[in-house]
Amino acid sequence: MIGTLIGIIVILLVAGVVYWAVQQLLPLIPLPEPFARIINVLMILILVLIVLYVLLMLLGGIVSLPGWLHVR
Repeated sequence: MIGTLIGIIVILLVAGVVYWAVQQLLPLIPLPEPFARIINVLMILILVLIVLYVLLMLLGGIVSLPGWLHVR
């Protein structure tokens, strides 16, 4: 359980720092509006998938999940 919590904290910290860094660097690259919006949507989608993965890790450490939901 402790290993799961440490893994969750590390994954969320890395995801947050990468998201922050891309948000800071994206305005420095001159992109047309559709491409900038597409990159922003893709970043948010990837961040949501990472958060869902972390939630499944946490649930897998606490309760018994069906076989198709196991992430490790």
